[in-house]
Amino acid sequence: MQTHAIGRRPVLAGVETLAPAYFGMVMATGIVSLASEQMGLPWLARGIFAINAVAYATLWALNLLRAVRFPRAFFADLTDHLRGPGFFTFVAATNVFGSQVVILTGRVAVAFALWFLSVGLWLVLTYAIFTALTVKEEKPTLEKGLSGAWLLAVVATQSIAVLGAILAARVGQPHRIELNFLALSMWLWGGMLYIWMMSLIFYRYTFFRFSPGDLSPPYWINMGAMAISTLAGSRLMLNAGDAPFLASILPFLKGYTVFYWATGTWWIPMLVILGIWRHVYRRFPLVYDPLYWGAVFPLGMYAVSTHTMIDALGLDFAPGFGFLTPVPDIFTWIALIAWALAFTALVRVILRQFMR
Repeated sequence: MQTHAIGRRPVLAGVETLAPAYFGMVMATGIVSLASEQMGLPWLARGIFAINAVAYATLWALNLLRAVRFPRAFFADLTDHLRGPGFFTFVAATNVFGSQVVILTGRVAVAFALWFLSVGLWLVLTYAIFTALTVKEEKPTLEKGLSGAWLLAVVATQSIAVLGAILAARVGQPHRIELNFLALSMWLWGGMLYIWMMSLIFYRYTFFRFSPGDLSPPYWINMGAMAISTLAGSRLMLNAGDAPFLASILPFLKGYTVFYWATGTWWIPMLVILGIWRHVYRRFPLVYDPLYWGAVFPLGMYAVSTHTMIDALGLDFAPGFGFLTPVPDIFTWIALIAWALAFTALVRVILRQFMR
């Protein structure tokens, strides 16, 4: 009895302090799986999909347990400027997993259920978090309360557009037009939200003191938010033949999609340089942190979004000779390596907890 109680302590302690952004693991695992499928590795894509199904179910169970068993800690995170935005990973993870379901298994009904769940979560979390952060009396300064994690709100919004566009191509009219219109609306809103938030983040970057500890992994979402915006725009372009209003604004869709892709591409060297500054020059320790999943996801998303954009724009006009063709494969391998390192580190942390 005593041994059983001792064995439960690490689990309950982990549940109480569980990071809201841990669903970033599902986002990262899901997009790496889809990138593998696009690269022509279906066996790898389905193997990672199986891991993601377990991770998605487990994280839901742990978060529900946390909300029931430790409600004070759970709701305190919801109104925290740094941890609160992490809840948007619930939405993005649900849509990424839904995209896996429909693309890898063809189960449209299950994907629809996940999409509806994500829309409900998005509505609740968007207005709950931003209302709470607006009306709370004690607020941190911009320097202490703002990080790249805020852009998870953009990722969540665009993830609804992506899965909505994928599902729109698999249903009949009039639902096809309705889904495409909703996807377009979310895509446009996500882009506006990025502009608002990125202005503040860039201001924080350049006009406040920046220590290695401030450069947390979610800053890779600077690029990831643009990558998923590229993917959503590319999906809408591919759907233009099924929705007249998309066809009428096709040049706009193309221009803004390339704009998002170019912005995301600009961030990659910048983030690599800052990472070298953090870990090599300033010797900040590189240890496992659940937030590192927020760095894996953008790498996989960049691969998937670039591949889809190539198809949507017809850039691969000569098989094997398209000038962007190698980019998705290169970033897929980088994302797979990053995912494997993060997953191995997670397993080691879990084993260490249970061996105490």
